[in-house]
Amino acid sequence: MDELTRLKAEAAAFRGLVQHLQKRTDVQNMDIMNTAGFCRNCLYKWYKAAADHYGAPITVEEAQETIYGMPVSEWKTKFQKPSTPQQEQAYEASKPLHAKITVVE
Repeated sequence: MDELTRLKAEAAAFRGLVQHLQKRTDVQNMDIMNTAGFCRNCLYKWYKAAADHYGAPITVEEAQETIYGMPVSEWKTKFQKPSTPQQEQAYEASKPLHAKITVVE
């Protein structure tokens, strides 16, 4: 696969993931984080880091809205539920496996 096609495919996969997470408002960030080691917050941080790295800086709010599909404060009001003690415990136990926010070229 040539480089341009690879980049297009990766971008399309990212957009597909973002669209899927925007539709799955029933899935809490805490659940994603505890299962996969990343969540919507990680995605917006990766997105912002990449935009900044490639000379198209964006604000945190712009990055959040790109991932959440709305201002994050609105998303939290509409969809976020309080974490349970079990979720908090799983979060702490899984911290060594959580995603690191870096730009991968």
